[in-house]
Amino acid sequence: MGKLIYSGLTSLDGYIADATGDIDWAAPDDEVHAFVNDLQRSLGTYLFGRRMYEVMSWWETLDLEGAPEVARDFAEVWRVADKVVYSSTLAEPVTERTRIERTFDPDTVRRMKDSADADLSVGGANLAASAIRAGLVDEFQQFLTPIIVGGGLRFLPDDVRVDLELLDEHRFTNGVVFVRYGLR
Repeated sequence: MGKLIYSGLTSLDGYIADATGDIDWAAPDDEVHAFVNDLQRSLGTYLFGRRMYEVMSWWETLDLEGAPEVARDFAEVWRVADKVVYSSTLAEPVTERTRIERTFDPDTVRRMKDSADADLSVGGANLAASAIRAGLVDEFQQFLTPIIVGGGLRFLPDDVRVDLELLDEHRFTNGVVFVRYGLR
């Protein structure tokens, strides 16, 4: 049985993108990126909303010649994992090991978790909000970036309560703080 994990790099005030849609302020340095890579190794399947999939899909075709080791490492982690994209508009996947689902069905995700040999990850704030509301997310991983952006796309939905317990935390030299919570 796999866990469903929601992970993201956020501003201190809880946004994954600012009001203009910019995410450059959250770009991880090599230390944070290597830590993210290590967390991602346990994943067998990514569940994505269409927009997050489109952002992440460039890892499939990224020219790794001369790329930093952390980028090459993440690209390998990304490429070997299965991907499920929830989209009513995407015609076909642009990456390998990817299938399109037209609607998010909590029961189907529960069955995926129950039959999984490895953990699953949910990516994209709107899709994650649906999974959180359905009680599917087992673990929350948040990288708090030392910036306040004042608005934008929230990491967590406003209309749900989930009681959590702290499982781990880590401080990075660039001021980023990682927190990992599980269900209480």
